[in-house]
Amino acid sequence: GLGSYLQWDEAARVNWLTNQLQSKRPLIRSGAWNENDEIFTPTAVDTLETFNMISEQYDESLGAYVISQCTSASDIMAVLLLQRDAGVKKPLRVVPLFETLDDLNGAAATMDQLFNIPAYIGSLEGRKQEVMIGYSDSAKDAGRLAATWAQYEKQLELVEVAEKHSVDMTFFHGKGGTVGRGGNPNTFNGIVEHAPGTVNGQFRVTEQGEMINQNFGYSDRAERTLDIYTAAVLAEQHTDRPLPNQEWKNVMDKLSDISCDAYRKIVRGDERFVPYFRAATPELELSKLNIGSRPAKRKATGGVESLRAIPWIFAWTQTRLNLPTWLGVGEAINQVLASEDEQTLRQMYNEWGSFRTTIDLVEMILSKSDSSIARHYEDVLVSDPAAVDLGTEIRKIHDGTEKAIKDLTGHKILAENDHLLLQLMAVRNPYVDCLNVLQAETLKRMRANENSDEEQVLNDALLTTITGVANGMGNTG
Repeated sequence: GLGSYLQWDEAARVNWLTNQLQSKRPLIRSGAWNENDEIFTPTAVDTLETFNMISEQYDESLGAYVISQCTSASDIMAVLLLQRDAGVKKPLRVVPLFETLDDLNGAAATMDQLFNIPAYIGSLEGRKQEVMIGYSDSAKDAGRLAATWAQYEKQLELVEVAEKHSVDMTFFHGKGGTVGRGGNPNTFNGIVEHAPGTVNGQFRVTEQGEMINQNFGYSDRAERTLDIYTAAVLAEQHTDRPLPNQEWKNVMDKLSDISCDAYRKIVRGDERFVPYFRAATPELELSKLNIGSRPAKRKATGGVESLRAIPWIFAWTQTRLNLPTWLGVGEAINQVLASEDEQTLRQMYNEWGSFRTTIDLVEMILSKSDSSIARHYEDVLVSDPAAVDLGTEIRKIHDGTEKAIKDLTGHKILAENDHLLLQLMAVRNPYVDCLNVLQAETLKRMRANENSDEEQVLNDALLTTITGVANGMGNTG
C-alpha cells in the first residue's frame, strides 16, 4: 500500500493532495468515520465532523479557516481538500498562520510552492490570498527583537512572491495588547510603520481580551478606534518610508542573532529558568482562575514551550519585570555599539521609523517595569537557591538593558519624551506597588495552604490584585 500519510515526506504529501484535488472521486464516504473506530482516531473524527459542520452552514456565515502552527504547503492543501470532500459549497479561504521563527523564515518558500500548483492557485477566488503573521508565539520563541525583524523581513519576501504569481495578498496580523505580543498603544504609528508595500489599503488584525472592551466597549470609543484604523491605513499609502539598505539589514541580522541567542540561553538553555518562572510569578495560579478564553497550556504538561503566549506575557506583567519584551535586546545593542557598526546603529534609530518604533516600545515597557518589585516576589516566593541566583542575574540584565536603551536613544531617563506616560505612572505606581505586595503575600499563603478553608477567599484576593495590576500596567491583552 501507500503507507501512512504521516510517514510521507513533504513532496509525497503535496503530490498526493494535488492528485486528490484534481480527482472527482470522494476521499471518504460521509459518516464512515463513525463506523470504523479502529481506523479513525478521536482527533480524526473530531476534524471530519468539523468540516461536516462547516458544509451545513449558510454562505458567508464563516470567513477564514486559519491553520495554527502552519509549517508546510501540505498543511494548507489538506484543509482545502477536506473542505471539498465534505461538500462545502463555498469553501472558506484557507489562511496559513506562521508563528515560530522557523515558520516565518520558511513562509515565502511555502507560499511560492503553493502558488506553483495549478490545483491550488485555481482555488483562489479572485487570486486573493490571506496570510496570518503570528506575533505572540514568534516573540516567545525567539525574543522580541529577533521576532520583530523576522516579521518585517518575511512580509516583504511574501509580497515579492505574491507579485511574482500575480496574487493579491492580505496580511492578517495576530497581535495582542501587550508589546510582547506585537501590540502598540499608538495604533496609528503602529500601522504606518509596517513594512512598505505590505498594507496597500488592506489591514486585518486581532483584537482580544480586555482590549476589545477598551477599544470597542462603547459606541463613541468604537467609532474613535475605527477612525484611527481607517486614517492609518489611508495614510500608510501616502507616507514615504525608506526600505532598509543592505548595511542596515546586515546590522539587523546581527542584532537579531545576538538577541535571539541571549534570549534562548536563559529561557531554553538554563535549567533554572522554569522553576524560577513558576515560583516567582503567578503562572501556575493563572491556569486555575477563570480569566482566559483558552487553557493556559496547549498541553497539560511541559515547560515554557507548551505555554500559550497570553499567560506567558501576563505572568511577567504581574510581577512588573516584563521579561519577554526586553530580554536579549540589551545584549544585542551593547555588542553592536561596541563594534564598528556603532554609527550605523545610531543612524538606524534616527532615520528608520520602523526600527525606532521597536526600540521606543521596548523603552516604554522598561519605563513601566520595576526590578525592585520583581525582587520582592523572589524574596517572598522563591526558595530554591539556584533559582534565586538566576533571579539576581536576570535583574542585572534588566538594569543593563535600561542603560543600553538610554545609550542608543540619548535619553537621560526612560521615556523622557512621553510626558503623559510619566505623569500617569507617577499617579498609578504607588497604588500598583501596594497591589503587588498584596499579591505576593496572597500567592505565598495559597501555596502554603492548598485545599484549605481559605482557598476561595485567597482566590478572590488574587483575582482582585491581578485585575488591579493589569489595569495599572495597561496594554495587557
